[in-house]
Amino acid sequence: MRWSERRLPLALLASLAASPLLAACPEEDDRGRPDAGLEAITLVAVAPGAIVNGTTLVITGDGFLDASVADSHLQLSGTLGGAAVSVELPATFVDFDELQVTVTPELLALLPSPSGQFVGTAQVAVDYRPTGARVASPPLATTLEFAESLVPMLGDVQIGGEIYVNDPLPIEGDGFLLGGAEGSTYAVVQGCFQAADADTCVPVGPVEVPLVPVDPLDRTRATFAFSPRIAGIRPGDFEGMVSLRNAHATGVVVDGPDAVTVSYAMIPTEIIAAGTSTGTGASLGQYIDIDGGGFLGGDDGLTILRLEGTYTPDGSPEGAPVSLELVPEFVDGRRVRYVINEDDGLGAAIDVRLDSGIFDGTMTPLVSYDVDEVEGPATPLMFAILPVRQVVWVKFQPSYVESLRAFGLRGLDSMIRERILEVLRRDYETINIEFREEEPTDFALYATIEIAGPDPNGLGLLGYDNTPGKDINNARLFDRIGGVNALTQDDGFPGFGGVFIESLFAFSTHPPTGKEQDSSDPLFDDIFDPFRPDTGAPFTSADLTMGQVPKLTSGGGCPTDERLYQAACAVWVLGSMIGTTVSHENGHSLGLADPLGTRFHNLGDAPNRLMDAGGARTLPERAELMGEGPAVFCDDEYFYLREILPTSDPDTTIERPYC
Repeated sequence: MRWSERRLPLALLASLAASPLLAACPEEDDRGRPDAGLEAITLVAVAPGAIVNGTTLVITGDGFLDASVADSHLQLSGTLGGAAVSVELPATFVDFDELQVTVTPELLALLPSPSGQFVGTAQVAVDYRPTGARVASPPLATTLEFAESLVPMLGDVQIGGEIYVNDPLPIEGDGFLLGGAEGSTYAVVQGCFQAADADTCVPVGPVEVPLVPVDPLDRTRATFAFSPRIAGIRPGDFEGMVSLRNAHATGVVVDGPDAVTVSYAMIPTEIIAAGTSTGTGASLGQYIDIDGGGFLGGDDGLTILRLEGTYTPDGSPEGAPVSLELVPEFVDGRRVRYVINEDDGLGAAIDVRLDSGIFDGTMTPLVSYDVDEVEGPATPLMFAILPVRQVVWVKFQPSYVESLRAFGLRGLDSMIRERILEVLRRDYETINIEFREEEPTDFALYATIEIAGPDPNGLGLLGYDNTPGKDINNARLFDRIGGVNALTQDDGFPGFGGVFIESLFAFSTHPPTGKEQDSSDPLFDDIFDPFRPDTGAPFTSADLTMGQVPKLTSGGGCPTDERLYQAACAVWVLGSMIGTTVSHENGHSLGLADPLGTRFHNLGDAPNRLMDAGGARTLPERAELMGEGPAVFCDDEYFYLREILPTSDPDTTIERPYC
């Protein structure tokens, strides 16, 4: 958030640290998954099966612990080339179902030999730092092949047919390098090319083109692009040979023993279709995917899109002519992407932030490489410019999951997330905003709100918007509330933003650490004491033997004495408290409160106003218990949000308090 406290002396800020609800933004099927904590670490696979210097071993399983609370290891026990081996390798946490080990010379030195077949078992061992406990997965029978280098074997490749320049051609075999610190496998292409308007076949190559693995752990399947470096970009016929070469990062180069004769007919670049994830059009910051063939980009040429046609604003009886050229983002030879933005020819011709309407015309690809330029055929195209849509990635950090352990609710993570997202969508109903749990790939411009465990600022904040300055009218679509912001650090204010769930213990009369706060309420302990590890029994898979945890539609029956309903109440309360805190912080990033002024919170203290200062919001209001809540945007805030993020939905019938 941003409020006048951004101007407070540092000494006063320090004095607020003891009162978490006064500092900064003082805010803020499968019913329940088994607790994936210390009781159930599993190992499913270690891949790839062939290992060289630089390989990244990917360890998949479940129940892995974040690096903030645990140290993880991969244990290998068995024989390597007939010699006994027992090693413990440090593993890096990636996610709760994935660890990684990078194979370095230092790691290989721990083995009896840098090459040979390992036969034995693998286990994941985890040292849980808070208690010093070590837990391990059951052993998994494992076979791994260590080698100083790999020989690329060519089994099959597309040998003929019509192709576009830059087409990804499939290739199968074995011994492919996977890139990165291992090195790369290359297709070596040579032969001759005869352009459609030429009388002779011109010698080509040899040209090395890197293979791209179909699966990052599979050494048997890949593709290589028929690069313009092979035969240029003009239509014509290529005849020649394809072989393979492994260039290891160590400097060792190994040529494959086989070569395959190929013959391709190169056809002109063209556009086949254009569309978006919504199917009907695109808004500011959204990608339009253009599919076809023969597209160029990166170091190997350029693709330009020429638009010609008519743009008709919504509500207008007639349109205006449009003729402009756009530079899309290159994906591969079969796809480019154009993002609706305000900075190029389209943004100059149309106010893509305020206007909506329909373009009807054609799109023509122009590709250039070296001194050559080829124009493809025009393709009919109709698409809509849609009203601005704010997409928000709700990013649950690993520390959030680990901090659920302090509530005893790690096994109910999935239900708590569901409740959080339910609250967000309710709070912003009829506003053109979309909350997603997965990172967006169809929008280039989207906001991020991180939900974490402890407050890294050390101030016990529930939530903190660390974006720079007040964003009136949501001029930025790409705010990130989370991580560290150097700009806010420079002025002496908290640099880490996000929502911090461990700070909710300020409402407890007996918090796990620290002293009781003025904001404490016995109601908080009535809800969570049955599950907290220091006061009760954490929810685990054993609880599910009694039945499923019900999904509540209100908190009217909470608290309760029945175990599964106690869990349902805990989900309702924690999800509501986190969800409304995220709604509050997201409101700050959109310019609230006081969208036309300088304040960041509503004046005074009124019931159920979402943008009130944290100290003005009671626990029952946040938790939506005892007849209080849900908090809402007050009238002027709601109409402001409807203005900057409009939809065709009618206004809600919710009775909103005055601002």
